[in-house]
Amino acid sequence: MELIDVAEAGDGPYGITVGPDGGVWFTLIRAGEIGRLAPDGSVRRFGLGAPRCAPSVITAGPDGALWYAEMNTGRIGRITVDGEVSSFALSAIGVGPGGIVTGPDGALWFTEVNADVVGRITVDGEVTEYPLPVEGAMPAHITAGPDGALWCALNQADAIARVSTDGDVTVHRLPTAGTAPVGITAGADGALWYVGIGGGLVGRITVDGEVTEYPLADRGARPHAITAGPDGRLWFTEWAAGRIGVLTPDGRLDGHAIPGRGAEPHGIAVDPDGTVYAALERGQLARLRG
Repeated sequence: MELIDVAEAGDGPYGITVGPDGGVWFTLIRAGEIGRLAPDGSVRRFGLGAPRCAPSVITAGPDGALWYAEMNTGRIGRITVDGEVSSFALSAIGVGPGGIVTGPDGALWFTEVNADVVGRITVDGEVTEYPLPVEGAMPAHITAGPDGALWCALNQADAIARVSTDGDVTVHRLPTAGTAPVGITAGADGALWYVGIGGGLVGRITVDGEVTEYPLADRGARPHAITAGPDGRLWFTEWAAGRIGVLTPDGRLDGHAIPGRGAEPHGIAVDPDGTVYAALERGQLARLRG
């Protein structure tokens, strides 16, 4: 495992994705900036014009740019690979946009953590918001499913929601109370995979709502984000344990400890070659050759 210094500890690397330009893009949630790790190892940082905007999750957009959620300003942001920044306001400042992903319809889909809403924004900035049928659900991360719908984790409802591109919502309750799902991703097996930060587990849910759980050996590891690798393995961050976990297609759990104390891994991404990147809140990125 390689550790790459990209910021001061107080800047808080948080979300991470692989960009269309081959760079690894990440958010600095406490500095109000976006960073880019180039293939040659150099790092650039781009200010967003609002130091307290709290950019959280970032994703590659359908237009060749990167899109991210500003939790504190109620805006969805866009940054080109050249560093040009723009943003679009949502219905209210306090909605707390969190997760964001490119949908199957060529738009960006996002969650509003504090408003129990899933939203859609076109690349031109047109916003549509769909209320969830669960009060206090705190929708977290969101992903595009294999069925042409969007799937998101409802952190405080112990549930996973399916949202069609027309805005129809189906809620699937999870079997373990206190699961508190955050991260979710589409797997290579045609199912959705999530991590429960409260339950200390990795879960699998089919498009029909059938759930299988894989409890971690350390139930207090606080798994946060999850992503699928090109070989079918699921990679996830264990925020409290300072580890990068992995679940193989045959159901075997393993992991890699991050050297040093206070790593606090949050976002995770895998590039097309299978190299894993995790954003560490202490000011680093971890790189693991998969």
